[in-house]
Amino acid sequence: MNTLAVVITTPPHSPLTATAINYVESALVAGINVIGVFFYQGGAMHANSNISIASDEYQAIEHWQQLAQQYQLPLHICITAAEKRGIACDAIDGEKLNGAFTVSGLGELVELSTKASRLVQF
Repeated sequence: MNTLAVVITTPPHSPLTATAINYVESALVAGINVIGVFFYQGGAMHANSNISIASDEYQAIEHWQQLAQQYQLPLHICITAAEKRGIACDAIDGEKLNGAFTVSGLGELVELSTKASRLVQF
């Protein structure tokens, strides 16, 4: 079976993010097993619940949430990348972390890359 893991390093306002979302959604619709999406570097900003994107701009974070809910798509946020960007991932101050994301480390990225038949980065 074809399996896919995706790494997102672009922030929510990047045009490449829309391409990544379309790619992942197309793979899911085609029946490809997307085993997870790992948000790293600037991609960690997708998990920031305090980001407000203007209503006339592409709502990347909302699209990730919809894909996660509709397809039970695991969304992993790198804890180090998130904390470097001011996103609190601990239980005390967790309101800054969007609930659709699971806090993970680089070990999760290694696991995704070894389990997937293909790894794509945006």
